Amino acid sequence: MGVDVIRVSSSGQIFLPTEIRKKLSIAGGDSLAIYASDEVVVLKPIKLPTEQEFSRWLDDAQAWAKEAGYVEEDVIGVTKSVRRKKRK
Repeated sequence: MGVDVIRVSSSGQIFLPTEIRKKLSIAGGDSLAIYASDEVVVLKPIKLPTEQEFSRWLDDAQAWAKEAGYVEEDVIGVTKSVRRKKRK
C-alpha cells in the first residue's frame, strides 16, 4: 500500500480512505488511539472485547487468582494501597 494524502477539515476532522478502513476493519463509530511524536502521528484502532471474550478473560483471571491462593480481601487491600498512594 502506498502513501495517501488526506486533509484536515476546518473543524479538525480527517477522512480515512476507504481502502485503509477496509484493510483495518474500521467502521463508523469505532474508536482509534492517537499518538503524536515530533512530526509523526500514529492512529491505532481500539477493538473492545465482545461480552464472551471479556467473560472468558475474567474466568481465566479468577482461576489464576484462585490457583495462586489470592482471596477477595487481598484484592481489596491492594486497591486501597494504590488509592492511598495516588492521593499523596
